Amino acid sequence: MSADPAPTQPLIDARGGGVIRERGQREVFCGLTGIVWLHRKIQDAFFLVVGSRTCAHLIQSAAGVMIFAEPRFATAIIGERDLAGLADLNDELDREVDRLLARRPDIRMLFLVGSCPSEVIKLDLSRAAERLSERFMPEVRVLNYSGSGIETTFTQGEDACLAALVPELSRDDSDQASLLVVGALADIVEDQFRHLFDELGIGPVAFLPPTSSRDLPAVGPSTRYLLAQPFLTDTARALEERGALRLDAPFPLGEEGTTGWLKAAADAWGVDPGRFDARTRQARQRARRALERHKQELAGKRVFFFPDSQLEVPLARFLARELDMRLTEVGTPYLHREHLAAELALLPDDVQLSEGQHVERQIDRCRAAAPDVVVCGLGLANPFEAEGITTKWSIELLFTPVQGYEQAADCAELFARPLRRREALAI
Repeated sequence: MSADPAPTQPLIDARGGGVIRERGQREVFCGLTGIVWLHRKIQDAFFLVVGSRTCAHLIQSAAGVMIFAEPRFATAIIGERDLAGLADLNDELDREVDRLLARRPDIRMLFLVGSCPSEVIKLDLSRAAERLSERFMPEVRVLNYSGSGIETTFTQGEDACLAALVPELSRDDSDQASLLVVGALADIVEDQFRHLFDELGIGPVAFLPPTSSRDLPAVGPSTRYLLAQPFLTDTARALEERGALRLDAPFPLGEEGTTGWLKAAADAWGVDPGRFDARTRQARQRARRALERHKQELAGKRVFFFPDSQLEVPLARFLARELDMRLTEVGTPYLHREHLAAELALLPDDVQLSEGQHVERQIDRCRAAAPDVVVCGLGLANPFEAEGITTKWSIELLFTPVQGYEQAADCAELFARPLRRREALAI
């Protein structure tokens, strides 16, 4: 948590409506949480957090690791001797890495992940990664990024990880246009998108992060990229510095968002509109039909978003336009107006947006709005539930496949389920 006495500042958004900018106490997970879905995606990578026992407990609790599977993450504990300067942290880190790689020969990429404790004591993990890479390359590539929760939200852990990968991408100087989909997606979602791109004649297509670290894509001036997640600001900047061009699009949540996202790529590749309609029609119709049942449950329900994941704006657009829910306030940690331009244009004109957080003020506004469901982090969910306010954990939307046509109803189900639970408990 951080505190700042700065007052709430109303701003004017490009849409003509007001945006509340707040700086004050925050309730967020740290970026270490991103390891939970990243270690499942990059299947030959390992994430070694350099932090405290609290860091270890957080990741273990968030992951819910099965006892039958050995996870691809761990924590190198910074102990009292390290903090007191009685031990050489670099020597100890080298010994831990030696033991890890000797025991896990399947590792091909090792991330040294910084934490609040390692940053406070100024441990230079970037130099440690360079030193270890020189020792273990080409068998193991060692990179580093920060998962610290100091002034960041939990999804920025993925952004930092992918930004660390960009310098490792080879350069593509060819004239052939290629598409890069940026953001961790479940394997089933990635397969569905690959099939749709193939049907539309768009390609070659690569995904970042890849399933294997050996399959890092090439990037250059002919690369066009689509963001699959709205929180990848640093990654996008790094790709553009390599010459890649972002395709402006809504995010692939719901039927409308997925269609707009695919259409951005189709337009860049000159796909005939008739072909686009024919190749996506069945999937669009399936998504609409699947959403009808949830629409009957959710239409007219009021939803309040606390700032947490940076998914809030695309989710709000999906809920308002495809499920007829009413938006009381849509809070987000950071409102990237360029990346979210297509989403902001689709929001209702009267929606209240807020950027940043002053949690006490937002709690007061939430209570006054009396929403049917509140989307928030775990730290707020239990107190709200104790007050009789129905909540949806925002982090669940990162753990669950929600992108694409086939997952549109699954995304809606995540919002319908807590309301059903509330009704069942009231009987």
